Amino acid sequence: MDIALRGLSALLMIALPLAVGVYLTRRWQKGWGLVFVGAATFVISQVGHLPFNGAVLNPVLARLGFGPGPGPQPVWALAAAALLLGLSAGVFEEGARFLVYRFWIRRARTYREGVLFGMGHGGAEAIAVGVLAILQLAQAYALRGQDLSAIVPADQLAVAQAQLEAYWAVPAPAALLSAVERASALAIQITLAVLVLQAFTRRRGWLWFLAAILWHTAIDAAAVFTGVQWGTYQGSVAGAVASEIMVAVFALVSLWILLRLRPAEPAVEIISPSPPPPVRPPASPPLRPERIDDTRYTASG
Repeated sequence: MDIALRGLSALLMIALPLAVGVYLTRRWQKGWGLVFVGAATFVISQVGHLPFNGAVLNPVLARLGFGPGPGPQPVWALAAAALLLGLSAGVFEEGARFLVYRFWIRRARTYREGVLFGMGHGGAEAIAVGVLAILQLAQAYALRGQDLSAIVPADQLAVAQAQLEAYWAVPAPAALLSAVERASALAIQITLAVLVLQAFTRRRGWLWFLAAILWHTAIDAAAVFTGVQWGTYQGSVAGAVASEIMVAVFALVSLWILLRLRPAEPAVEIISPSPPPPVRPPASPPLRPERIDDTRYTASG
């Protein structure tokens, strides 16, 4: 049951965006082109985002005192780290979306096109996490009960043992939280894509672009701060639960924003059928001159 639940969580992360994509493309009678562009945009954003975090942001966080180590993180350092990590994700991901709207999909300016574009972005992220979860499960299962000293180098043995113990220490039902988090993230990514779209369809578009970056920053910062702070005092599982609850709340607010941005559907005017025209009697044939005398009235007797 333990392995089955972990595998189910990974499969749900992969199946969810595919199911949503099939539903939307069929309902709106649109192809998968924008979905694939959204997926490519996610990859493009990470090409810059991950190296930036590794080369620039992580050293800054280390100077702030944020990083792995015994004991709780200083609250101010945790708050600063959460904001910087959230801002980094917001700038790179929303910036990538803006550039793709501007230079790649210039004609995609409708609400439905924005939804499909965002679905591809969030869907690619969910599928990537799901695939990694399957690989992690397969590796942990293969190493379960094995003598790690015969497999792992001595200088990495302690870290490998700690990681393996931490993986199996998470209760299997808690592993389903990852699937719930991906559902919330999908709703958030769709909303962010539609927010960036407003930069090209409304006046003062730069404000909408800025709003998308700030909303992304707020979500990531709140999730990181809540998860780390709660997990420090209540345990890693409790921290994960608190973080997922926070993301779910932001997802509900994001869905509200998404519905508010949806254009009103044109009213369908119901026209009552007009009554049929009156039936006219057939016209009498014209009288020929030779038959005029036959129509005269003659008195009998």
